[in-house]
Amino acid sequence: MAVANFRFYEELNDFLPPRRKKCAFACVCARGATVKHAIEALGVPHTEVELILANSESVDFSYVVQEGDRISVYPVFESLDVTPVLKVRAEPLRRTRFIADAQLGGLAKYLRMLGFDTLYENGYTDAQVARISADEQRIVLTRDRALLMHKLISHGCYVRGTRPRQQLEEVVSRLDLYRAIKPFSRCLHCNRKLEPVAREAICDRLPPGSASFYCRFWICDKCDRIYWEGSHWRRMEQVIGDLVRRSNAPGSPSMQQNP
Repeated sequence: MAVANFRFYEELNDFLPPRRKKCAFACVCARGATVKHAIEALGVPHTEVELILANSESVDFSYVVQEGDRISVYPVFESLDVTPVLKVRAEPLRRTRFIADAQLGGLAKYLRMLGFDTLYENGYTDAQVARISADEQRIVLTRDRALLMHKLISHGCYVRGTRPRQQLEEVVSRLDLYRAIKPFSRCLHCNRKLEPVAREAICDRLPPGSASFYCRFWICDKCDRIYWEGSHWRRMEQVIGDLVRRSNAPGSPSMQQNP
């Protein structure tokens, strides 16, 4: 057995009981336990961790906890480039390809609206989510912390919010995705990139009046859905505008940036 002192930072404290939040505490670890095993035994998914310091030295998940170690565990850094000291994975956690579990269909639709490649199927099992994440290098979005502890998952994000709009703001802010937003470039239903289509090619499929009132149209080559700048489009535009204004990020995407 080895007794080590742990300290978790920022949102990682959300996974800890009150007595262990925002303070150093001693923990008894099994002989030969890796720091990854110790962290997850304390309730923190390894996918939430970006940097581990053991006695002020960066280590990877395979580091074996030693008697008297001082271990500091940090989450994703949005504004600080920690790449030079990363050990737990080859590059920072943030990517812009996602897979959402069965609880997050509303969030998946919003992310697609912002142009992010987001897989979602209501019937996905945890094993399928983990396998797809590993095979396609996608960030797993979930409210199930046990799923984030799956050995196949290296990149994940525990979603704390309970409503889709709240979840969207949380994920975009936490992963600093504002400058990567490409509004209305993906199909909301099947995630494919939209393609421009001539009005003449689809005018017989449009609601009465739409063909003469709107000029630009897009189509999904998978599900064959057609998109145009109608009232639903303007409501989505408002959602994106509110999100970007909260970011205070110079150079955030303009709302004129359509497919």
